[in-house]
Amino acid sequence: MELKFYDIIKEPIITEKSMQLKEQYNKYTFKVAPNANKIEIKNAVEALFNVKVLSVNTINVLPKNKRVGQYAGKTSAYKKAICKQIGRASCRER
Repeated sequence: MELKFYDIIKEPIITEKSMQLKEQYNKYTFKVAPNANKIEIKNAVEALFNVKVLSVNTINVLPKNKRVGQYAGKTSAYKKAICKQIGRASCRER
């Protein structure tokens, strides 16, 4: 089963660190499908945002232990992709 572009790119990651990467190095950070590879991620970002992607780095983020009072649990594991763009093009949805 082939993934569609909107199935591959789940959501952008908006943190202080990702904003610094965006401003200094023109890199954008996304949560992606766990079974997506770098080529699929690159094609999805290029198609959805109409930009040229130079490189894609992927990271599997492991769950962290969290506790609220007496209840203990874990955060969700996810896959993160950092996409470097050519030039200063903005990564806004069409």
